[in-house]
Amino acid sequence: MTRTAAGRTKTEAKNKLKQLLRDKDDGITESTQPTVADALEEWLRFGLSGRSAHTVTTCSILTKKHILPELGPRKLQALTADDVDRWLAKKSLILSTATLQRLLSILRRAIAREQARDRVRRNVAMLCGVPTGATGRPSKSLNLEQSRALLDVSKGAPAHAYIVLSLLTGARTEELRALTWAHVDLIGRPDDDPPTPPSIELWRSVREGGDTKTRQSRRTLSLPHLCVEALTRHQQSHNEARDRAGDRWVENDLVFSTALGGRMDAANIRRALRTVAKKAGLDPTAWTPRELRHSFVSLMSDAGVPLENIARLVGHRNTTVTELVYRKQLRPVMTEGAETMNRLFSGPG
Repeated sequence: MTRTAAGRTKTEAKNKLKQLLRDKDDGITESTQPTVADALEEWLRFGLSGRSAHTVTTCSILTKKHILPELGPRKLQALTADDVDRWLAKKSLILSTATLQRLLSILRRAIAREQARDRVRRNVAMLCGVPTGATGRPSKSLNLEQSRALLDVSKGAPAHAYIVLSLLTGARTEELRALTWAHVDLIGRPDDDPPTPPSIELWRSVREGGDTKTRQSRRTLSLPHLCVEALTRHQQSHNEARDRAGDRWVENDLVFSTALGGRMDAANIRRALRTVAKKAGLDPTAWTPRELRHSFVSLMSDAGVPLENIARLVGHRNTTVTELVYRKQLRPVMTEGAETMNRLFSGPG
């Protein structure tokens, strides 16, 4: 079949003709040109090797719901940066900035895979930026009175130790779900000079590969007294549950586990927190586990802890990240962790 090239000017027609000749030399014909859908489906099938089932499922849902309906039928070779920009602008009206980032990342990676196999010349998605998305549900934090109420009513509940540890250390939920007893020291070394306090080592997470979010997230934190007390009681309950389970118990050394020793998922933690929040007089649907971490930042800030110390305690690379993510939890004017919490939550009981 003879292919022709046309344009509004001689230069445009000449450039199109050159493109056709390059395609012919590279073996790219009309019949072999993949669509955006072809690229995405092949990437979902082969490009996620080694990723967790959760990651694969999330990428598949995002692709099928938000990319394929609008960009899927287009020939990949004909896709332009303007096409991608218009698609992102439309999506920005209903999706958050974080979701837009994931969508663009998926598209870039799918096209890059085709580019590496000489099925498309350039990755136009790399020329596009992420627009500001729709405003999501704003994060919030517990005040001191609410925090005390939550800690008080959680006593005796299965989630008590988790809530105490999250609220009083600022650990991420992904870090606590991966925490093992081998990384918990409930005694410390009181004979050292100076004494070494009880601590937890936040060296792992449930993220793919088990690494923490960043290098700075790998940290060892001194434990407030309430955390030591809660974890001591929790360890006893944990051992009793293991004895009851007998041969059904799967030993993972996890501090926070299911009834048979397995790893808890985010839904387990969310349900447990909602149960306690309701007893504390809070709207159970209005609070999420990650907001315990936000509350830690807010309480530290209100107590006058410097921003640099807060950033280090929560495992941020620098204060810029802390200010960006937790802006609403920080005092307008900033005036190290376990000592402050001991003072805030000291008292009988």
